[in-house]
Amino acid sequence: MILQNKILSVPLTLLIGISVLVVGCETDDSGLGADGGMGTMTVQMTDAPIDSADAVNVFIERVEVNNAEDEEGWTVLNEPQQSYNLLELVNGATEVIGSSELEPGVYNQIRLILSEGGHSVEVNGEVHDMKVPSGPQTGIKLNINAEIEPDIEYVLLLDFDASRSVVAAGPPGNAVKYLLKPVVTAKEEAITGNIEGTADPAESRPVVYAISGTDTLASTIADTTSGDFRIIGLEEGSYEVALHSRNEAYQSVVEEDVSVSVGATAEIGTIELPPATEE
Repeated sequence: MILQNKILSVPLTLLIGISVLVVGCETDDSGLGADGGMGTMTVQMTDAPIDSADAVNVFIERVEVNNAEDEEGWTVLNEPQQSYNLLELVNGATEVIGSSELEPGVYNQIRLILSEGGHSVEVNGEVHDMKVPSGPQTGIKLNINAEIEPDIEYVLLLDFDASRSVVAAGPPGNAVKYLLKPVVTAKEEAITGNIEGTADPAESRPVVYAISGTDTLASTIADTTSGDFRIIGLEEGSYEVALHSRNEAYQSVVEEDVSVSVGATAEIGTIELPPATEE
């Protein structure tokens, strides 16, 4: 009431100017609404590694999400226009490939738009170009159920499985051409947990697998210097952790009944890989 009394006491021309200013301030809010109202989606990428390559480079043009049942609902989350070496995203390492404010609601798909070129794999020091057979137009589509809420950050973890995505197209044992057939899974980070430990000795260089039943759900390669490993993005449950030595001088081992809880890291300590038995 005090503000209204002051406005009534000013000249009409000044009153009109104040009214225009107030209307402009209310509408120039970038669609956030009077109380903020927008949520945030952040997309992180990690990798299940490949043992037969030294680098796997993938060029991502755009990251998009969809909140409709048709092709009209796509929203650009980010345009990285950047190449990523998937083999740098192991042992819990992630890369943010998109983060943006979104209107609240349920987003049911995400897709990565890849470039026509710019993908490569390095094998034994030699770099080979990779083609995406399906082309970059439709992108890699993944079904999600991301509920964006006001003032909340929703983090989506994309696991780009390099070991299943790089396909040798040449004759057996003499591959000179490679194809990129992306295999990617998406999980909400907030409902997952992790496993970490240390392989001893580090020179055993094991590939570490998280196995549920008969399914291998995630993998990584233990650090070749420290032996440390970390597997992220696991749903709650019980897992076998298999350490497969890449050094023939050591045996592979399995740690059973590793329990993973949401939002926690299961620390399994030091796992010894015994020397290989002599025949």
